[in-house]
Amino acid sequence: MKAILTDVTKCIGCLECVAACKKANGLEMDAPRQWQRNDGLSALNWTSIIRKPNNRFVRKQCRHCLEPACAASCPVGALHKTPEGPVIYDSDKCLGCRYCMMACPYGIPRYDWDKTVPYVRKCTMCYSRILDGETPACTAACPTGATIFGERDELLQVARERIRQEPHKYIQTIYGEKEFGGTLVLYISDIDLAFLTYGSRIDDKPLPQRTAPAMKAVPFAFLGMGAVMYGLHWIIDRRRKLQGLKATDEAKHDE
Repeated sequence: MKAILTDVTKCIGCLECVAACKKANGLEMDAPRQWQRNDGLSALNWTSIIRKPNNRFVRKQCRHCLEPACAASCPVGALHKTPEGPVIYDSDKCLGCRYCMMACPYGIPRYDWDKTVPYVRKCTMCYSRILDGETPACTAACPTGATIFGERDELLQVARERIRQEPHKYIQTIYGEKEFGGTLVLYISDIDLAFLTYGSRIDDKPLPQRTAPAMKAVPFAFLGMGAVMYGLHWIIDRRRKLQGLKATDEAKHDE
């Protein structure tokens, strides 16, 4: 599967990847809301640069998990993993329930609050470009090679070799190799990147395995709620009809 490797030690914080993402996806300029998580992401910002101490810059984007919790939590399949790897979104199926936003361990999906019909928005790894044999816009635009594109297995080898050659430069971890079952957006770094994970205990077990029992109950919950709503509709409609018949009888009686 296709993947992205970001080497934090090479990033200069130039924002070329952010600009390229906006251009490739036709995203307008946007200032993320103050009440949102302060990571630069929004419905119109699908990748961002987070500045850390000692002039370290870390790019944040959808991690495109091997077993995505967002897709597993979606009751209608609006989010799904493609054979090529990226996790993409079908707005025609979306209910707006935002389960995906709650399920993502990296806090990535955002809601387009400014639209009359809001959608969930996130990085697609430029899926259409991949299908055309191109690289994602962000990796193509990077001037320092801090973020590169390729096959996941090959990028893991690149990451291991860099760590092996300069063991004192890098933390001995490939972020995304195993966490939550692994991701397609990988990192190597000289600073701890645990902050990229949002509100979840990090381990190697894919989140869909934990959420499966709850998600199996979702269809029954929908059916149950539908039955309740239909029952209420039937009762209310019947009362209206009875009131109408009563009114008609009273009118005939008065005549």
